[in-house]
Amino acid sequence: GYHDWRLPNIKELYSLILFDGTDVSACKGSCTATPFIDTRYFKFSYGAESAGERTIDAQYASSTRYIATTMNGVETMFGVNFADGRIKGYPINAMPGQSEGKQFFVLYVRGNPDYAINHFMDNGDGTLTDNATGLTWTQSDSAKGLNWQEALAYCENLTLAGLDDWHLPNAKELQSIVDYTRAPAITHSAAIDPLFKTSRIQAENKKTDYPFYWSSTTHADTSGNGAFAVYVAFGEALGYMNNAWIDVHGAGAQRSDPKSGSVSNYASGHGPQ
Repeated sequence: GYHDWRLPNIKELYSLILFDGTDVSACKGSCTATPFIDTRYFKFSYGAESAGERTIDAQYASSTRYIATTMNGVETMFGVNFADGRIKGYPINAMPGQSEGKQFFVLYVRGNPDYAINHFMDNGDGTLTDNATGLTWTQSDSAKGLNWQEALAYCENLTLAGLDDWHLPNAKELQSIVDYTRAPAITHSAAIDPLFKTSRIQAENKKTDYPFYWSSTTHADTSGNGAFAVYVAFGEALGYMNNAWIDVHGAGAQRSDPKSGSVSNYASGHGPQ
């Protein structure tokens, strides 16, 4: 009986993700997995291998476009993959050599036009409060790279503004502060409100960029192995493809990495992307 349905923006769509899911990225053929969405309420299916798809091909479209481009100039839309538990940038149009663009699943939404609009307040003490969520954030980041265990300890041991109950944000808390109107290639800033004091880094492509930030959320594989954790890219989400580092998923993507290990084991990143 309603006529005001719309394609959700990326924050609305991501609100449905559940991290008791298991990542099917490494599945070869059939495997037992749990989707990253509550199947008691939402219908879900993995990619149909009988139709030439991969198990992982269960990507859902959002209305949020990346203001820059990925894959060396491709117009891009952000989507959520409830098969592998990630936000990635996907091509809007057909890629070179393809006759048609990629197809996506869609869910529609209505109501609350103010959902996911941040309302930050500078508290003047090194903290920011988002009145949209009620969460208070440190205004500055750690200023140095940390592995996952170090990131947990950094937050647990932090005292700031007279407060000592800081914690590493979970995936949804962290993604709530992404500003999808920003991208390094266009705004020369991280994908976050400029009230935050964000470190600059030299990325793998030797260019000035902005960090990935850990969440406290574990990203499990189909065996239940919890060696990986979720992070959000506030700079370009680089990948090593065709012998070059390029932005493959866009600033604002959510992916995962090993919680610990030697950097030397990942000279070209964790996986092709």
